[in-house]
Amino acid sequence: MMALIRTVVCLGLFLSVAFPVHAADVDVTRTTVVQDRKAHEYPGWVRRILGTKADTHKLPEVSNPTPYAETQPTTPFYETTPGFLHAPYGPPSFGPPFGTTHLLGDWGGVQPWLQSRGLYLAVDVYEDLAGNVAGGKKRDYTVAGQVGTTLDVDWNRVLHSRAWARDLWLHMLVVNGHGRNLSRLFGDNSNQVQQIYGSRGNVIAHLVWAYFEKAWLDRRVDLSVGWIPTGVFFQNSPWVCNFMNVWLCGGESPTKFLRGGRGWPSGNIGGVLRVMPIKQLYVMGGLFAVSPHNYNGGISGWSWAQDGLGKLSTQAEIGWIPAFGRDHLAGHYKVGAMYDNARYEDLYEDIHGNSWVLTGQPARRQSGQTSVWVIVDQMLVRRGAGEMNGLILGGYYAYASGQTSQINHSFMAVLMDTGALWHRPLDSVGIAFLWAGFSRSAILSQEAAAGRGLALPGGNFGMPYGIQGHETIYEAYYGFHIADGLSIKPDFQYVNHVGGTTVFRDAVVLSTAMNVAF
Repeated sequence: MMALIRTVVCLGLFLSVAFPVHAADVDVTRTTVVQDRKAHEYPGWVRRILGTKADTHKLPEVSNPTPYAETQPTTPFYETTPGFLHAPYGPPSFGPPFGTTHLLGDWGGVQPWLQSRGLYLAVDVYEDLAGNVAGGKKRDYTVAGQVGTTLDVDWNRVLHSRAWARDLWLHMLVVNGHGRNLSRLFGDNSNQVQQIYGSRGNVIAHLVWAYFEKAWLDRRVDLSVGWIPTGVFFQNSPWVCNFMNVWLCGGESPTKFLRGGRGWPSGNIGGVLRVMPIKQLYVMGGLFAVSPHNYNGGISGWSWAQDGLGKLSTQAEIGWIPAFGRDHLAGHYKVGAMYDNARYEDLYEDIHGNSWVLTGQPARRQSGQTSVWVIVDQMLVRRGAGEMNGLILGGYYAYASGQTSQINHSFMAVLMDTGALWHRPLDSVGIAFLWAGFSRSAILSQEAAAGRGLALPGGNFGMPYGIQGHETIYEAYYGFHIADGLSIKPDFQYVNHVGGTTVFRDAVVLSTAMNVAF
């Protein structure tokens, strides 16, 4: 009889591991972790198998951006005031929360040992094979990717629960990038069809962010100070990096291509203060040093003391994060603005108000650069407990000063869902429409240069091959969740008016990305 009981218990343990609760069947309820009060009633050999770990009931599985293959149980966002790293506008990490999703499990006990001491470490490898199978300047393909490492330090645990260290964190991300830029190869200097490319430099370790975060009043007031990519706090949402195109991922275009608003992987010295009086509303402001160089912090990101950092960029954003109805249909509604008080050369006018291309006079120096944005998304149907686990409609509009920014209008619309309908709740699928219009000042200068047979002038979106007007991109992806910490994402992009011109035929780009969070 005893042998039979042992067999049944072991079989039950095996089945509980081999056949976990299906994510689509998990109730949308508050995450509750309780200790099994009856554990002491089991025989000693069973207690040794079970250990002293907490028993988990009704833990939701998250189906968030598939590049990070997230399945970590987490408290629904509408039930708690999040810190920046948890927030629907904070920096994307390699798993939720603080890098706790790993393909290799707990690293043989190393991860629990580190996390019990307040150290959250994640290593992530991303590789993307992409090629334009039709159109463009020429047909080509590239492999681009990066190896990234995040370290998040909970000083409350490191310092053994000191009162002043509560909600005090250090966040750090370092990447090593490689590959060639496919868009440049097929003639598009204005856009990038690969999510992981550019601004990393040919260095072993490129610093993306390193900043302290401190929260007060149950995280209703949150301050971050250090080396911060502005575009991952502002003009950002949790769904943007579901898509490959860089006009979306890492902050939105055109703001992220302005010196005062450079986003991931470029950082800026500065700080961000967020006030969240209620869970559904936040007001956020930031102040950052503006780098006059092509690379913030040098090519490696570690050179914080660059020359010429006397100007400042100010950003502000207000956001409403509702959860409608009994299904908590999540939404993100944001409006923001940036003002950079540095001076920039006018794309068309010289010091007398005429075309500098024709007169040869110095370009007029415009004081200040402005950008505004509106970002909206709304879950229409919920499939599970995760913030992105459902049918979601979203989009954004952004504007930048056309006198100094080559692109001054952009608009995007997206529709996303999970694979719950075909019993793949941790997969995701999405389509996007992306459009950008080039500024009148940039176009006038290009027309003036073409009339004189001169090289066409460019700007912050690169050198054009012809007179620019607008560029439109259609994108579709499917993200396969293979295992915790492992995902594969095929992607299709159709590029109309490559580089904003009609010089080349429209390009068709196919790619497949693999992400492994070790």
